[in-house]
Amino acid sequence: MSRKQVALSVLTSAVVLLAVFAVFQKFSLRAHTVKAATSAPAPAAPPAPAPDIKATSASVPPARVVPPDTKIHTVAKGESMPAIVHHYLPVTRFLTGSELEKAIRTANPEIKGLWPKPGSDIMIPSYKETWTEKPILISKNFEVRAIYLTGTMAGSAKGLDIVRKWREAGGNSVVFDIKDSDGSVSVPTGLPLAPEQKSYPIRNLPKFTAFLHAQGLHAIARIAIFRDDALVTKHPELAVQSRRGGAWRENGKLVWTDSSNPKVWDYNIALAKFAAASGADEIQFDYVRFPAEGDQKDAKFLFESQHPDWKRPDAITNFLKKAQSELKSSGVLFSLDVFGVMAWQRTIDLSHTGQDIPQMAKYCDVMSPMIYPSHFYGMDGYTAPGDAPEHFIGESMARFQKVTADSGVVLRPWLQAFGWKTKTYSPEYIRIQVAVARSKGGNGFLFWNANNDYSKPYSAMPEMRQDKAKYFRGDEVQSYAEKAIPANSNRTAGN
Repeated sequence: MSRKQVALSVLTSAVVLLAVFAVFQKFSLRAHTVKAATSAPAPAAPPAPAPDIKATSASVPPARVVPPDTKIHTVAKGESMPAIVHHYLPVTRFLTGSELEKAIRTANPEIKGLWPKPGSDIMIPSYKETWTEKPILISKNFEVRAIYLTGTMAGSAKGLDIVRKWREAGGNSVVFDIKDSDGSVSVPTGLPLAPEQKSYPIRNLPKFTAFLHAQGLHAIARIAIFRDDALVTKHPELAVQSRRGGAWRENGKLVWTDSSNPKVWDYNIALAKFAAASGADEIQFDYVRFPAEGDQKDAKFLFESQHPDWKRPDAITNFLKKAQSELKSSGVLFSLDVFGVMAWQRTIDLSHTGQDIPQMAKYCDVMSPMIYPSHFYGMDGYTAPGDAPEHFIGESMARFQKVTADSGVVLRPWLQAFGWKTKTYSPEYIRIQVAVARSKGGNGFLFWNANNDYSKPYSAMPEMRQDKAKYFRGDEVQSYAEKAIPANSNRTAGN
């Protein structure tokens, strides 16, 4: 090997040794550093940053705020919006289902369609579980301007619209059914003899009377008394009895209770007291009579054995005396509907119906003869009595004035607001009846239409409002009540 080669080999070996030594030094230093770090005390950890409160709040949904007068309802499986609305309508301040549904959806925007999510909690707004309403007490001389509504109509959205329209037209009162002549009741009462019904058109009577009061209207609760299909069907022992055995039927129909039976009296008086306690301002009895048709000789009544000295009129007047006495403490007005033909005082009418007008007038505040011109067929020589409103309204009122003289009763007639058996039914027909009734001593009026169609009275009212001297004074509930009721009286409209 040459000297040059030897020198190169030595130089290469030296470079390698230097590289190995450098690597050894590096690892030796790292090991020393790690050992020192593990044996020395650890420095204090820096403080944790403060939590971002704003960010935390945004990540958790806020608690649901429940407004006052709100009910939380947990949706059951299979429960629909219509079912929820139907359940809660009587215990909310809303008058119609559509109004309540709109409010529920506004309060619970997560509800989509007809089926809320089962198990979810939804808010029912304007919840009011307990309702009370007191009658507004007024004098019997208050001049009523009323229309009649069936219970079914009164409890519907259409009926509420009719009420509002009548008020706008100038009306100040509404007559509505508590019990109709088929025995059906419009309101749940819990009374033992009341029929068992699947539904009631007016499910909350204090709420309905509060609505009428809010409109400035006098609330008249009508009760059909002794004609009661439902009662005699379930309790035939309370019906008029046949002398041949079993319940008596009027022309084949089982419809009449025994007008002298105390159990029938008590049931109807209990209905009246219920209505008064629920805010009705006046209780009106209809069908306060015995049956006038059918086989009269076969009809047997309880008074014949219990009170053998009585006649039919005695049973009627004793019932009215009891009813008036039991209603007196409520302070509400007590009115009676009677056949218009009774003004003629024919013996056959009195013996059949038992409606002795002079005697009945002693036990009520207001008497409302039903003097529909079309119903006087065969009377006073008229072949078309329906087209002679001047005669039959005038003659009826004059006769009723005479037979009730000195009784103190107010005469407020039922007038014809339907076109049956007349070719002249019109707004003018309405005006004629009102004007003639007033000129003959009538105080106010009630319009009857079984279908609750009052298009003609609506049209007649503007002209009548312009001529108060001819048609009506224009009494209003609140102003009249303030004059008639002492200032310290606590009998005013409730909440």
